[in-house]
This record gives sequence, C-alpha cells and structure tokens, in this order.
Amino acid sequence: MASPLSSLSSILSQPHCAIRIRLPTRCCFGLQSLSPKPHLSSSRCNLRTPPPSRPGFSLTFSRKFSQSHSHLPLSNKSEVPSLHSFIAQAAVASSEVQPDPVSASEILPRGRIYHETYGCQMNINDMEIVLSIMKKAGYNEVVEVPESAEVIFINTCAIRDNAEQKVWQRLNYFWFLKRHWKSNVSIGRADSLHPPKVVVLGCMAERLKDKILDADKMVDVVCGPDAYRDLPRLLEEVDYGQKGINTLLSLEETYADISPVRISKNSVTAFVSIMRGCNNMCSFCIVPFTRGRERSRPVESIIREVAELWKEGVKEVMLLGQNVNSYNDASGFDKEVEPGANWKLSEGFSSKCKVKETGLRFSDLLDRLSTEFPEMRFRYTSPHPKDFPDELLYLMRDRYNVCKSIHLPAQTGSSTVLERMRRGYTREAYLDLVQKIRRIIPDVGITSDFICGFCGETEEEYADTISLLKAVGYDMAYMFAYSMREKTHAHRNYVDDVPDNIKQRRLAEMIEVFRESTGQCYDSQIGTVQLVLVEGPNKRAPDTELIGKTDRGHRVSFKNTPVPHWDDDVGGNQNPRVGDFVEVRILTSTRASLFGEALAITKLSLFYSNADEAIVDEQNLKSSCL
Repeated sequence: MASPLSSLSSILSQPHCAIRIRLPTRCCFGLQSLSPKPHLSSSRCNLRTPPPSRPGFSLTFSRKFSQSHSHLPLSNKSEVPSLHSFIAQAAVASSEVQPDPVSASEILPRGRIYHETYGCQMNINDMEIVLSIMKKAGYNEVVEVPESAEVIFINTCAIRDNAEQKVWQRLNYFWFLKRHWKSNVSIGRADSLHPPKVVVLGCMAERLKDKILDADKMVDVVCGPDAYRDLPRLLEEVDYGQKGINTLLSLEETYADISPVRISKNSVTAFVSIMRGCNNMCSFCIVPFTRGRERSRPVESIIREVAELWKEGVKEVMLLGQNVNSYNDASGFDKEVEPGANWKLSEGFSSKCKVKETGLRFSDLLDRLSTEFPEMRFRYTSPHPKDFPDELLYLMRDRYNVCKSIHLPAQTGSSTVLERMRRGYTREAYLDLVQKIRRIIPDVGITSDFICGFCGETEEEYADTISLLKAVGYDMAYMFAYSMREKTHAHRNYVDDVPDNIKQRRLAEMIEVFRESTGQCYDSQIGTVQLVLVEGPNKRAPDTELIGKTDRGHRVSFKNTPVPHWDDDVGGNQNPRVGDFVEVRILTSTRASLFGEALAITKLSLFYSNADEAIVDEQNLKSSCL
C-alpha cells in the first residue's frame, strides 16, 4: 500500500492540476503543478489572489477538522495535528477524486486566432512558429477576419518608419473592435465571444514595447522574436488584468524543436529558418537590436524539417536567416563533427565581429540538403556579400537543385557611404565579387538592396549608386529612401541631413534606372527553355493560364494545355498541375515577367540530366566539324 506522502506525490505529478488546502484561519496555501518547464520573462509580476475558477481540483479541510482537535491538551503533542496529518487527509481525498490526465489534444478550445504579418519572410516563418505554439496550448482555430477572433496577432517590422505606420493604423482598428465590442456584436459587425486580446509580435514589439503598452490600452500583450514560447502564459496574464510583456533577446533560441504550422496549406513552396540574429552592426540597421546576436540551428534539425515538408508535397524550400550565409552550426563540435574549411570571407571583405567557435558552414548545409533531396529546389535569403567563399559558389554551380540566384545587397555604390554604413567593403570589392560570381556561375541571377539619402550622402556619392546599378544589371532590387532608426550607430553618431524631397527624387531616379537594366535581363531569356515550378493559376487568366518561377526566380506564365510527361512511369499527354516541373520555351518578356509555351512535364533531375547530355552532344558536334 502506497504511503500518504507518495500518494500526494502522485497527485502533484498530474498535469494541469492544483491542490488547495484551506486552513481554519481563512488562509490558504496552494501546491500547484502547472508546467514541467517554468518560463522566465521580463513581464511585470504582481502578487494576486487566485481566481475563483482555475483548472484542477481542490481539497478543502473544514473547520470541523480543527474543532475535533481543539479539546486536546497542549501537553499531548503527539495528538496535535501535524503536517503528516494534512498529507494523510489529502491522500484519502485523492483516492476518492482522481482527475484524469489531460492530453494536449483534449484541452478545450481557448479562442480563435486572427493574424497579420508585415515585413520579411522571416516574419512569415515566425508566425508559423507562433501558430504551432498556440495550437499546442489549445488555440486550434484560425479565422480569416479579425472581427471573428478572440486573439489578434500582428507580427511587425521595424526596418523602416513606413512599416511601423501601417502597424499603428491596424492597431487603431483592433482597438476599436476591442473597446466597442458589445456594440459591434449587437449590430453584427463582430462575432467574437469576448473582446479580443491584441498581441504585438516581432521587431516593433521589441523596439517600442513601452510606447505600445502605454497607448490607451490598445494592446494587451507585447512579445519579442525570442519569447514566442511564452505567449500562452502572457495571454493568461491578461485574464488577471495584467499586461503581458516579454521582449528578452536570447543567445540560444532558434525554435529548432518546433514544427511550424504552415500558413499556405496547399503551397508547393515553404520557408525554413536556419539561423536567427545578426552580428554585422551596420550603422543604419536596427536588426541586431531587435533580433539579437547570430545563432544557428543544428543541421540535423533542419534536415528533419525539410524531410517533413517533402512528405507534404513541397517542391521548393527557401532557407531563411537575417544573415543566412553566415550560418555556423557549432553544436556538434564537441562530438568530433568535422567542421568546414577555414572560416574565410569573400575576397576584399571584412567583418567587425570575429567568429569565436567555428562549425559547419552554409555550404556544408547546402551540400547535405541538395544531396538528400535531389528532387527539391533550394533558395536562400538574405545573405551578406562578405560570406561568399569560393566553395559556396562552386557548390551552387555544381548542384542543379540549388537555384542559380543570389541576393547580393549593395546598399550604395559609393565607397565613402559604405564606410559610414560600416558595411566592411568598398565599391571595387563588391564589383570584383560580382565578376567572380558570374565567372563561376555564368547564368546566375543577381538581386540587391539599395538605400538612397543616407546621412551625409552627396550628389556625387548618389551618382556612384546610379552607375553601380547600370554596371551590374540586376534581375530585381529592393530600393528605399533612408529612414533613421533609434538605437542604431547612425542614430547615435550621424545626422539625418538629406531632405525628404531629395530622398524621394533620388529614389524615383533609381527605380527608373533599374527598370531599364532589368528589362535587358528579362529580354535575354527569350528563346531559351526554362524549368518552371508551377505554383498556381495566373490571377490575370485563372481559367487558361498557369504561373511559376524559373531557377533564377523569374515569374513565367503559360497556357494550360496538355503536354507530354517525360517521366517513364506516367507517360502520355496531360495538363500541368500545381507542383509540376514544366519545361517552358520563353516567347516574350516584360520588365517584371516572362511568357512562354509549355513543352513537357518533367522531373528536376531529369531536366538537368537531359540538358547536360545536350551540351555534350553540342560540344561533340563542334569537335567533329573542326
């Protein structure tokens, strides 16, 4: 027979269970088992009385218990009720009322979720991680409109002021849904079961946490990028009248053990985060202050996630990171895992942050992925130009399923502005890298980022950016007028002295120059045969046309007509479907898209095998003619 103490231990081990022992003096103390892993946060903590209805059960000792012992003389200490007596009574009661263990799948629904995401692809992937965490906590339903939600998530971006202004506009509307909930429900504008809890996530949450929480009760929870595991607890804080806040940055959090809930259920493409944070400390950039220092997921956890995506029918994966090609998995270093080659940077590039512990590099990860998933395409973003050692470029050239597309952020074409930006390279070093990339990977597509109007930028320095745009000839570019961010090196040391009207004029000129050069890139594809991964119907002609992307990332649309299927196991003519790889001959181009005719449905490996054979045949023909 189990002892009373062991019986009580078994009670306490029950998940989602609490014991409350009421003492005769109207005081109570609680023994609770709420979570196997306590959460630490920077939230504001207050002592409070437990609410009347909490999950679990309680054991109440009536006043009669103490009265039945009140006649005992004090000298007879052996008969005075001790803690052992309370434990014994608790054990007896527990034998009568044994709660059933509650599994995660049996937790009652906690509320419907609505979510919006602003900013980069990392934010989209972060939202998928959040949905996974919330699903495990019992928040299973996601709705399409905020009027139907009990919890509203808005995942934010702090890179530029324009992105923050959009978020404030949406927060004003969510505040209206919350403040006027009764009237909104009564007139049918909303159908949520209670006023929605508004949760701000992401970079803006970390940067403006105090301002957001003080904004007229507009927001209930503020949660930074490294604290998403704490969201269920933060939402419970709101039930007790508190504001939930956790914006602590982590040196270790990568969410490697969490399987994201994919937002686009039927998509054949997916995002996979491989690292977080940035160590570069560029003077204009807020990312190191909102996302923290660099840390990378173990290679094996990435392989597992990609394997799951392959089983779900995903054909293309975008590897994500704030500085994705700085990937450094040192987790197996102590286990005699062979690290990559010496930690070399691109020629002519430098870094203010030295790598202290080297492990498997980005090229090592790409090597594993491209080998183990030969019928899946891989892209990556966003890299830094300093982390393109030769072995990465040669791997991209030799692996047909690593897309020949490189994002190479220049930011400016002026060496003096690059120095003020603390980018770690000159205009000349950048152009040398572009030439090396195109020499090793001849048909590569190059994209970039540009900022105009940075602190102190003169007309001569701006002209260097225009000339760089013309010299390189980018497939695509993101271009912005400079927006100073608090906490950055530029905010502390420089003056944002370029007038807004000049910034906007320069931006318009940059866009026009880019359009002229990118048109040439697209025109060069006419007459070629490209392998296109079909992503869905063309929105402009959904009944007759399909659309997808080439290896270089160009969008291609084509008529949906029956074509041969080169796979021996299928054969015959059939219409291409979403997820098919289709050979398409390019017929026409615009400055942003291509149009062609479908030739055949094929496999990724088969297309490039046939292409290699065609090259060999052409070379043999030239040799025989000589």
